[in-house]
Amino acid sequence: MRPLIFTVLLAFVLTGVYAQNGQTDDMAGVRQACFNYIDTFYKVDTTLAYQSISPALQKRGFAFDEKTATYSKQLEMPFPALIRLAKNWNRDGKRANEQSPREVTVFEVADKTASAKVTAVWGIDYIHLVKENGRWMIVNVLWQSPPKSLRAMK
Repeated sequence: MRPLIFTVLLAFVLTGVYAQNGQTDDMAGVRQACFNYIDTFYKVDTTLAYQSISPALQKRGFAFDEKTATYSKQLEMPFPALIRLAKNWNRDGKRANEQSPREVTVFEVADKTASAKVTAVWGIDYIHLVKENGRWMIVNVLWQSPPKSLRAMK
């Protein structure tokens, strides 16, 4: 009886360790996809976009105009437009540098889906990811320029 109990307990422990390692790998994959998204723009490196952003990307957001103190109407950016923008956005290095915000907060990771928040020099992005062929890919981005609370800090 004791060997059976020991075997069952060992199986539970090993299953838990395996599950935690899988969850840790997924968390790291989600974080890396989000950092690749930021660095696509900061480092003007579109190879990172191809690694972590789905060609089916749906990106929508709102830009704040300091002169009029209003947000734009909803702006949309499919994947090809993201690539075009990323090729030039920080080419001269004046929009982002080593001190620019580069934060990722992962909200949740499930088997096939995940959600996260990115804070970067351009504002905040809420990101949805899917796991495809073992890789986490960004499929949805909802963004806005820095909110009032962050603009007040400048």
